[in-house]
Amino acid sequence: MHIGTARTALFNWLYARHTGGKYLLRIEDTDRERSTEASVQVIFDGLGWLGLDADETPVFQASRADRHVKAVNEMLSRGAAYRDYMTPDELEAERTTARAEGRVVRSPWRDASPDDAPDRAFVVRLKAPTEGETVIDDRVKGKVTFQNKDLDDLILTRTDGTPTYNLAVVVDDHEMGITHVIRGDDHLNNAARQTLIYQGLGWSVPVWAHLPMIHGPDGAKLSKRHGAQAVSEFADMGYLPEAMRNYLAKLGWGHGDDEIFTDEQAQGWFDIKDVVGAPARLDWAKLNHLNNHYIRQAEPARLARLVAEIHKSRDFPLHDGDLARIEHVIPLVRDGAKTTLELADATIFALRRRPLELPEKARDLLSEETRGRLARLRQTLSDASDWDVPALETLNRAFAEREGVGLGKIGPALRAVLTGGSSAIDLAGALVALGKDESLGRIDDALSLNG
Repeated sequence: MHIGTARTALFNWLYARHTGGKYLLRIEDTDRERSTEASVQVIFDGLGWLGLDADETPVFQASRADRHVKAVNEMLSRGAAYRDYMTPDELEAERTTARAEGRVVRSPWRDASPDDAPDRAFVVRLKAPTEGETVIDDRVKGKVTFQNKDLDDLILTRTDGTPTYNLAVVVDDHEMGITHVIRGDDHLNNAARQTLIYQGLGWSVPVWAHLPMIHGPDGAKLSKRHGAQAVSEFADMGYLPEAMRNYLAKLGWGHGDDEIFTDEQAQGWFDIKDVVGAPARLDWAKLNHLNNHYIRQAEPARLARLVAEIHKSRDFPLHDGDLARIEHVIPLVRDGAKTTLELADATIFALRRRPLELPEKARDLLSEETRGRLARLRQTLSDASDWDVPALETLNRAFAEREGVGLGKIGPALRAVLTGGSSAIDLAGALVALGKDESLGRIDDALSLNG
């Protein structure tokens, strides 16, 4: 489930919602070796994670083989297809001749009489026109013209009678009532071939819309060196599905200067004719910005479950009550988190058990002077009646003024004893995240350690 496939699914979903149509899913599994149960499940999982479930039960192409063969027989009766009895050696010889003459392969059986057919295996080929043009009126690319002399007689069914991709998708699209085919522009050449199949069957041709590819930040074709490619990888890297939907919608389409928008807004605005024809570029900074926005908007309980799963995957021990603790901490630490992985990192300090094992750098902060100041601050905190961020920020500033020092003389050591060395959270936030009893206990532990 490549990110490009995910964007294609999203654009289909948006356009179906925009027009009041249906967004359908078909598993094109005519290649039985590649279409394993695991590979199909990856598609379902990826679309499910993105929130792009189909409006009807998915169709499995392989189960419709009889209907595909019936369509081929209809094309044979209409003279739009023919049986090709070339042997593998004869086919290779024709390919060599065709290359030398600068033309496409043409079988000698194209215009032969069926009465002369030998008793051996055959494929069925499309009888493509050899003159004129096939024009694709593409909603993204505009008019694209193909010279018919350059379009070969593609195979419709193999020697074992199984249908090929180009035939199967035409038959299935027609019978599923597909009006718009929105897909990657690597299928643009197939659109010309499939148009000829539609015409050979006497069917109306759907509207084509071929989307440009997604490139890496450097403008090169997206590859492993650019980072994540599969939808599952983005999920594992801590991105939220709503952030991915928003971001993918912006890859090749947009609505004015709007960067952040809801699904409902995107559905109302989206039109396939507004998709840009040039390749889009993956921009990690923009994706991180969007993900941070949606993390800040998400329900803490939902984020807590995601963070707990991350901790489990890292073998970080969780105990009874930790899920509630994570949910309590999240509003205090999420503003700076670009991913749920970073969010998980930011919650670890609140889940550690006393006494904390302070790193050497944190121990070095606990000089005799600092330890005395922490003891006085501990008493001030113990007397505090309000335990929220504004109240504790005021308390810390007032204490620093009484001590005649800046917060910089107090903050690092206090943060170290509260978090075990983490520097990701502000002091008041750490105190509120831990709660009064836990905060005072951690200070006591540190003072005892240095006594």
